[in-house]
Amino acid sequence: MTARKHLRIATRKSPLAYWQANAVKMQLEKHYPFMRIELFPLVTEGDRYLETSLNKLGGKGLFVKELEKALLNGDADIAVHSMKDVPMDLAKGLKLTAICEREDVRDVLISTSGENIKQLPSGSNVGSSSLRRQSQLMALRPDLTVQVLRGNIGTRLEKLAAGEYDAIILAAAGLIRLQKTSCISEYLEPSYFLPAPGQGALGIESRSDDNELLSLMAILNHKSTYDCVSAERALSRQLAGSCQVPIAAYAECLPNEQLRLQGLVAKPDGSLLIRVEKHGSVNEVEKLGITAARELLAQGADRILQDLSWSS
Repeated sequence: MTARKHLRIATRKSPLAYWQANAVKMQLEKHYPFMRIELFPLVTEGDRYLETSLNKLGGKGLFVKELEKALLNGDADIAVHSMKDVPMDLAKGLKLTAICEREDVRDVLISTSGENIKQLPSGSNVGSSSLRRQSQLMALRPDLTVQVLRGNIGTRLEKLAAGEYDAIILAAAGLIRLQKTSCISEYLEPSYFLPAPGQGALGIESRSDDNELLSLMAILNHKSTYDCVSAERALSRQLAGSCQVPIAAYAECLPNEQLRLQGLVAKPDGSLLIRVEKHGSVNEVEKLGITAARELLAQGADRILQDLSWSS
């Protein structure tokens, strides 16, 4: 039996992040009722500058730096992240201990009058925080206007209700977790709107030298989710992906321990989308992600990425 009696969980202060950390806390309390577990809320740099697009700020890593600092300083034992916010390379001395079972992976459209993407009037103003979403939306509807939308879920819904946008795009998982699904106008299927790598999954990060904690957290790891997200992240890592680049990836488990991985790289204006689909073994998820990424590069994704790096 573990000697550890106390555990601190680092989390962002946003309502969704707090919900996610508390969900992990409750799972751990079921498995380790003898342990006192508390949340350690922090305001991250990404939360401080809510009127600037993430690609201009430097990427979604801004949401995890303060949490990682708390781990390295010993102020917290684990951090709970939305996997789509976690950089491909973690800070030295830290590792992903577990990835919890995935919630709905899809993006959703929320419009003021309930229209889906096809029904939105030409010229409608759609809010999005992501170049990935922007590029796929513009590919489907180049007659729409996309404007930057930042803030937590509640703030974004308030901006929509106030008439600042005609529609917005969010992740389904966050709305499900906060019980706000009644506002959804359309679920955007991966067949035509690929999600971000890791979308819908929660990750547990901890110090890599804390062997006792690594063993304790293993109970939260959901293997099929871990395999799928690992393949998606391998693709993104090979492409040096971040929210500054329109990269999408989605892996699904198939029978006989196989995975199907779909990947996409796009121009921000949606004028070019390069998409691949690869199949491989769950025992070679890194190889599958790298193979898919190399195929994207061979089809011209390298030129898109070079153009974006020059313009940033």
